[in-house]
Amino acid sequence: MSHPARVDNFGAGPAVLPESVLLEVQEELLNYRQSGMSVMEMSHRGKAYEEIQEEAEARLRRLLQVSDEYEVLFLQGGASLQFAMLPLNFRGEGSEAAYVLSGSWANKAMQEAETTGRVRIAGSSKEQGFRSIPTQWNTKESDAYVHITTNNTIYGTQWRQLPEKQSVPLVADMSSDMLSRPFAMTNFDMVYGGAQKNLGPAGVTLVLLRREWVQQAVMEEVPKVMRYATHISGKSRYNTPPVFSVYVLGKVLKWLESMGGLRGIEQLNEDKAGTLYTAIDKSEGFYRGYAQASSRSRMNVTFNLASDELEQKFLREAAESGFVGLSGHRSVGGCRASIYNALSLEACSRLAEFMQTFRKNN
Repeated sequence: MSHPARVDNFGAGPAVLPESVLLEVQEELLNYRQSGMSVMEMSHRGKAYEEIQEEAEARLRRLLQVSDEYEVLFLQGGASLQFAMLPLNFRGEGSEAAYVLSGSWANKAMQEAETTGRVRIAGSSKEQGFRSIPTQWNTKESDAYVHITTNNTIYGTQWRQLPEKQSVPLVADMSSDMLSRPFAMTNFDMVYGGAQKNLGPAGVTLVLLRREWVQQAVMEEVPKVMRYATHISGKSRYNTPPVFSVYVLGKVLKWLESMGGLRGIEQLNEDKAGTLYTAIDKSEGFYRGYAQASSRSRMNVTFNLASDELEQKFLREAAESGFVGLSGHRSVGGCRASIYNALSLEACSRLAEFMQTFRKNN
């Protein structure tokens, strides 16, 4: 039973968390497993936290079917720090890093890489207003790696079919759809993402790295704290990790297992997205989806109304009805419903009903 004071949170992140997880955290907040203290107060070198992190890693490996061929890191700094660490570690002197541009965050990743070396655009949908995932993109044998962004929160597009293994290392920023569906980790040399959309609170960033690739990383002139090898040898505790965020992440991973794992959550996410896209498509143009149908995201449903005035009225009345976080990103405007893992199907159904009622009244 949902708490009566809670709203339907369609915010783009930090996003809704499973209510059962929040209640469990609340219960343990002052006294974690009879330790006499909160997780927020305990040493990151102590046995209690070590077990929390090891359990989180074990659940993550089970859910993704990740072998010991890969390292798992719990870092900080969000995807933005990874934009810098990635090229510093894996783009050797004189080589290029390739980027597929599918939205603002993909572009930011490339721009960060440009500050320390050469990049090239392997493919782009910018000329189409980022309404779709690039269908034409390429790798070169000389590329240090090729980087993709699997879900584009601002424009509401997603790689519905993820790429197969490439002839060069394949890297993915999965910040906004990590663990929302199954995928073949073996096709990637690295995936990363901030946890604050699908997996937990802000503060922790997951990084999965093929061990063999790390052994080829550039070390010369790379600050020690920016080397993946440093954090691997330190078991994600080279410096103080975001202990509370890792703790909550572990509980969300446990909840994911209870939901039927990635197959189960994928079906739920398909049902949620289908509910909202049906409301858009059957509105006879009253609601206008931004993304091309073939690239529609199952995480961020973006749409517009006929005028800015009507959009503002929609957002105002939606907020009055208990739906929050529906404003589009400030760079593009419009409306956006972010429907990450923990958002319920019932919340999406309620929003779809509101959309139908608002259309009839306007």
